[in-house]
Amino acid sequence: QVQLVESGGGLVQAGGSLRLSCRAPGIIFSTHAMGWYRQAPGKQRELVARVTSGSSPNYADSVKGRFTISRDNAKNTVDLQMNSLKPDDTAVYICNAAFGRNSYWGQGTQVTVSS
Repeated sequence: QVQLVESGGGLVQAGGSLRLSCRAPGIIFSTHAMGWYRQAPGKQRELVARVTSGSSPNYADSVKGRFTISRDNAKNTVDLQMNSLKPDDTAVYICNAAFGRNSYWGQGTQVTVSS
């Protein structure tokens, strides 16, 4: 059973920064697209940022220019640098690894942005 492990969440004031990290043991990391999703209370899970196996990133419009996703194939990790955080960014952030029909998820890490 593949289990992704997130870290780095917490409480931050609006305008602040956080860096999330996700470890992905047990998979051939370099072949997987890696993504960060988020889910706020009462809302559907949404894609925040994704990076392909070839390291091409894409972002939700709401985070473009503020968030940066990066992967390290040597360490089997994917990070999400979040700057200029807003209260609307408050959510559980969940890591995903995908390859073909396979899709693996972490438990999530809470990010709370106070106004």
